[in-house]
Amino acid sequence: MGFFRTVKEDIKAIFERDPAAKNTLEVLLCYPGLHAIIIHRISHSLFRRGWVVLPRVISNIARLMTGIEIHPGAKIGKSLFIDHGMGVVIGETTEIGDNVTIYQGATLGGTGKEKGKRHPTIGDNVVISSGAKVLGPFKVGNNSKIGAGSVVLKEIPPNCTVVGVPGKIVVKDNKKIRPVYNEIDLDHTKLPDPVSDELHDLRKKLFALEKRLNDMERSQEDEVI
Repeated sequence: MGFFRTVKEDIKAIFERDPAAKNTLEVLLCYPGLHAIIIHRISHSLFRRGWVVLPRVISNIARLMTGIEIHPGAKIGKSLFIDHGMGVVIGETTEIGDNVTIYQGATLGGTGKEKGKRHPTIGDNVVISSGAKVLGPFKVGNNSKIGAGSVVLKEIPPNCTVVGVPGKIVVKDNKKIRPVYNEIDLDHTKLPDPVSDELHDLRKKLFALEKRLNDMERSQEDEVI
């Protein structure tokens, strides 16, 4: 796919996923996520040709302009949408599929000083919510969703919802696969809360224990009388 056609797909993705987008001129001038992606595609092209310093300089300029840091070595598919984007970090060996959505403060990073592949591979139609951290050389499967503030340290199968620190799979295979980006589920606010569920279960057990103790106390009082 040619450069300008790819950029056109990136712009189209913004209109599909951001109700605030009004027209193409506004998107071209006012969306730092789009600016970061366009500049990255240029720096990545140079990086693939064996250049080292110039692509890094270009990516640093993009970071200063947009607040988004994308290493020129990262491989990004079509129709990536970085919403707002301030604080987003994408590492060198990251691979991102098609129709992915990333919200502000998310990190696709590594966990150490190992060589080679050390950043995640993100499948198609994935949503990575605000502040989420995906750390390590594993894959996040197609159509998965990572909740805000989650820390993901191991592979995620397709069609899953992950929340928590460390990230836990709380939903799997209960929604249809969405092969095109205009059907992607972008609702990253209504997510299950495993901590709240545990506290709820603990509260129920506590109530049951109190009732049992009260029954025992009443039984003893009746025996005394």
